[in-house]
Amino acid sequence: MSSSRSRSSILDKPLSKGKGEVSLAIYALLFSEIVQYAQNRSHSIQELQNKLSEIGQDVGSRVLDLYFVRERNSKREIKLLNMLLFVKSTLWKVLFGKEADKLEHANDDERTYYIIEKDALVNKFISVPKDKGSLNCASFNAGIIEAVLSRSGFPAKVTAHWHKGTTYMVKFDDAVVARDKSLDDR
Repeated sequence: MSSSRSRSSILDKPLSKGKGEVSLAIYALLFSEIVQYAQNRSHSIQELQNKLSEIGQDVGSRVLDLYFVRERNSKREIKLLNMLLFVKSTLWKVLFGKEADKLEHANDDERTYYIIEKDALVNKFISVPKDKGSLNCASFNAGIIEAVLSRSGFPAKVTAHWHKGTTYMVKFDDAVVARDKSLDDR
């Protein structure tokens, strides 16, 4: 007896979109472990923030790959402002379930933009000791943003600062701004 049904392999099945939501308690626990891991391997606040940024860069490259595998209809952004809007809205919704609060352009430097988040999720459950008062765990998010921008063809350096909540300062390479101007001239 032969069955007329054809067997489908796992490779023929579409990728699952997943639940899309992660328990806030699990996220807080996992992130606190990441901070402890980085803290045990660093000797200063700056070194700790750099380690958090490096871990964030690993996450950012994977999130970008995952997003484009799941969203096949998405197009690659080639304009600087469109890419920043992608980060502020789409990427933030994928990561945190909401858009970032603001996107601003620096008045004095055409290479610098600011993504502003009033209440960063990564800082919500972290209590900073007095001896590490200037620690900003949002360096993790800055690493994610930097990886997404760099791997999308917009090399930049992203840092996290305490201003209007948490502000991510995005400073693009000169070549990115020059390329964007040449696209505007077309």
